[in-house]
Amino acid sequence: MTTTTNTTSSTSSVVTSATQSLLTSLNTGSGVDTASLVTSLVQAQFAQKTAALTAKADTLTTQVSAASTLKSTMSNFSAALQSLVKGGTLTTQPVSSNGNALAVSALPGAKLSGLSRSISVDQLASAQSARTTTAISDRTNKFATGTFTLSFGQATYSADGSKMDSFNDDLDGDGNVDRSLTIDLDNASLDDIAAAINAKKAGVTATIITDGKGGSFLSLKGQTGTDQAFKLTATTDDDGTLAQFNVDPNATGTSLTGGAANAKLTVDGIDVERATNSIADLIDGVKLDLKQVTTGAVALSSSSPTAALKQAVTDFVDTYNLTIAQVTEQTNAKTGNLKSDPAARALLTSLQGLSTKSLTSSAAAGEPNSLAAIGVRTNRDGTLTIDATALDRALAETPDSVEAMFAYSSIGINGLSAKLDSIVTTATSVIFGLGASVSRYTAQQSTIEAAQAALSDQSEQMTTRLTQQFASMNSKISAYKSTQSFLDNQIKAWNQGNN
Repeated sequence: MTTTTNTTSSTSSVVTSATQSLLTSLNTGSGVDTASLVTSLVQAQFAQKTAALTAKADTLTTQVSAASTLKSTMSNFSAALQSLVKGGTLTTQPVSSNGNALAVSALPGAKLSGLSRSISVDQLASAQSARTTTAISDRTNKFATGTFTLSFGQATYSADGSKMDSFNDDLDGDGNVDRSLTIDLDNASLDDIAAAINAKKAGVTATIITDGKGGSFLSLKGQTGTDQAFKLTATTDDDGTLAQFNVDPNATGTSLTGGAANAKLTVDGIDVERATNSIADLIDGVKLDLKQVTTGAVALSSSSPTAALKQAVTDFVDTYNLTIAQVTEQTNAKTGNLKSDPAARALLTSLQGLSTKSLTSSAAAGEPNSLAAIGVRTNRDGTLTIDATALDRALAETPDSVEAMFAYSSIGINGLSAKLDSIVTTATSVIFGLGASVSRYTAQQSTIEAAQAALSDQSEQMTTRLTQQFASMNSKISAYKSTQSFLDNQIKAWNQGNN
């Protein structure tokens, strides 16, 4: 559409110019270049409005770009800091003297300063597992109809661990089975049996293992812990084929390959048991992963991330200075693109107060709880610098307080990351932050575009009107010249006749 309009306008201009030249060469019309005159008159009429709208449009484009850039900068700043504090490198970590046997890791929100424990791993938690002893040649052959009962409890095992000596499914002693369920089978294959057991999602996993010689076996495995022993018994068996899969004290078609047992540990001289080898409820803030039985005690201690915290403060100050420089430039009272933007100015104020803001609510009296208190100083231009001596002293004397400032807060209240995130949330809000500013500027751009379109229409209308008026004038002047020419010729004829 634009191409057609431009082409039409260009063609019209060429025709007008040619017509004007012809009229001039024939000495008809006024002799005035009306096309140029009309263009000049129209431009003079609308030049001021056009320039004003163009300037406003350019300003709005710059403001949209500036506000969007600040939004992106702040979001990236907050995301980078949050990623750092979530990474765990800025928190005190537990240390095991024998990680191959007992691995340790910090739990979220852990305070591990001064950790000291002695732990021996006496037994790993294990799961009961069983297998069929006779291979089935065709795992897809349909042969089994009936019902299994799967129940859970505690079991005792033979000395070699291959058989179940007894099973107790009434652990609370009320005379009822604690946990059991039924598995119905109708003309099922070995694959169907495994699928039916797995479909119950009861904590026993069935797997088909093929020996490579044409035979397939059913393998069953439960969960770790003494109370997770299981018994599988064919309670209805139409043709006697299900009993070969029984796992109970009377089983003849299966053998055990592992028994259910708790992990056993000695913690500072106290014997404890847990159902799994991954333990998070024994030592506050520490997750234990048992790998192997130990021959002696494993020492647990903690390591403070002093170097990482010092680097984090340095990285934060560097990033802050780059950010505050952008915000200051955009809000400069004379040259800033966002000098009158309330959201941008509010962001500047919030950032300027960040170094003195209280970052933790649990700091003891006299302990630092702000960046300024650990040696982060504010310069006259708003940027930050680090007093290395003060920071080293804070890390040496109150490492827990410094660590708390850089700790991750899952509820977004305490810590530098939470405070910065709060500033960013407000600054980028689509209701009253930079997001709202972008929307407002964009809406104003639409208004300017509409005004420019209306002005263009008015310009075209004036061009048409003046062109018509000058055409009418040229027509009348041509008529006047024609009459003048006739009279001149008539007078000349009269004069010649008198001679």
